[in-house]
Amino acid sequence: MSLRHKLYAYLAAAHLLFLGLTITLFKQAPLWMLGLEAAVLLSFALGVRLIRRALEPLGYTRHFHDLLQDQHYAARLQQSGDPQLNELVQLFNTMLGALYQERLQLGEQQGFLDRLLEATPSAVIVFDFDGRISLLNASAQALLKRDDARGQLLSACLPADSGDYPGLLAQLDALPLGESQLLTDTDGRRYRGQRGRFYDRGFARHFLLVEELTAELESSEKAAYDKLIRVLAHEVNNTVAATGSVLDSLLYYRSQLAERDGEDFSTAIVAVKRRNVSLGEFIERFTRVVKMPAPELRPNAVRDVMDDILYLYREPCRSRGIHIGWQRCDDVPAIALDRHLMEQALLNVVKNAMEAVEAGAAEDKRIDLVLAAEDGGVRLSVIDSGDLLGDVPARQLFTPFFTTKKGGQGIGLLFVREVLNRHGFSYRLAATGQGTTRFDIWLQPGGQV
Repeated sequence: MSLRHKLYAYLAAAHLLFLGLTITLFKQAPLWMLGLEAAVLLSFALGVRLIRRALEPLGYTRHFHDLLQDQHYAARLQQSGDPQLNELVQLFNTMLGALYQERLQLGEQQGFLDRLLEATPSAVIVFDFDGRISLLNASAQALLKRDDARGQLLSACLPADSGDYPGLLAQLDALPLGESQLLTDTDGRRYRGQRGRFYDRGFARHFLLVEELTAELESSEKAAYDKLIRVLAHEVNNTVAATGSVLDSLLYYRSQLAERDGEDFSTAIVAVKRRNVSLGEFIERFTRVVKMPAPELRPNAVRDVMDDILYLYREPCRSRGIHIGWQRCDDVPAIALDRHLMEQALLNVVKNAMEAVEAGAAEDKRIDLVLAAEDGGVRLSVIDSGDLLGDVPARQLFTPFFTTKKGGQGIGLLFVREVLNRHGFSYRLAATGQGTTRFDIWLQPGGQV
């Protein structure tokens, strides 16, 4: 029973009792009885009115509660005829107005945050109280490569990693709270990962921010080694030119020496000149990277380019017992590229493959070429059975001056990377895990003519 009903029941019971007492006076004092009955009825009517007035704020409170429960913050309570009650109504309306403005502001902020998350190139992954993914933007979906990541643990999204080097998601899953680290995936792309937390309803929730730095770091590295190579080339070329001139001048003194001494003198001078030329050629190989001209794009048949390289390397491969040829060659349209630069880059790739197969332990020594039309683009692959990259992290392969060959200079892949980047072609060099190494180049559809 509600308070209103209890008060009415109490008022009715009390006045019925008084009414019963007045009836006992009917025989003794009829006039008094009529007066008392009128007083009881008047008291009852006054009690009903006072109860209604006393309980009226409860009605406003219940209406206010209903508005809060239904989240109708834009609604307002009607004014009452009682000035004191109007103060309560004004208080309720002020609270509703404040809640409406706060909700409107939160909605605008949430809308801005949603647009910001979708527009930012950084991947954002937010976790719930149990560590499961509750929110991720478009960049994070591309990073996870899954459409059903919401509601799952990050560890459940980890792919099967090849080799001992953990993939990017495994590194992110192990990232300590509050730390920012430079991470590298199995393809050699580099990222900055950061794990943070915020509080929601008094409980901590974690989030991850992942920003790809591959292009930025490659640009910084390129600027650094460009400057280094230019300084070295300047100093070496000046020295080579000066010493070459001095050595040529020294040869004029041969006739002034005894025949035996003159022969030794001439041999020494020629050896130094030969070493001088080798030093100049050595530094020239490095300056080819920094002095590379802008590519002149013209339509070229990729198969014709590779057939020329096959013809060039057929005999060297045959003499080493290596089979080289097409594994697959689709009919693809001409691609806009600089034939000279691409030939130099692909010659480096095939030469590296030949040297890897020769140094490898595989019985079936072979280099397979693949030219495949896929997803509206063209993929060119060079696959060798050398399998010498199994223990080399992909992040190191295109690092300036890094090499796995004894006596290597680390300039070949650097030149290849520069050529492909200038053409805007994506690439990947990695061990397949099946006893082969694969160099893939994706010739973008935008380069077709």
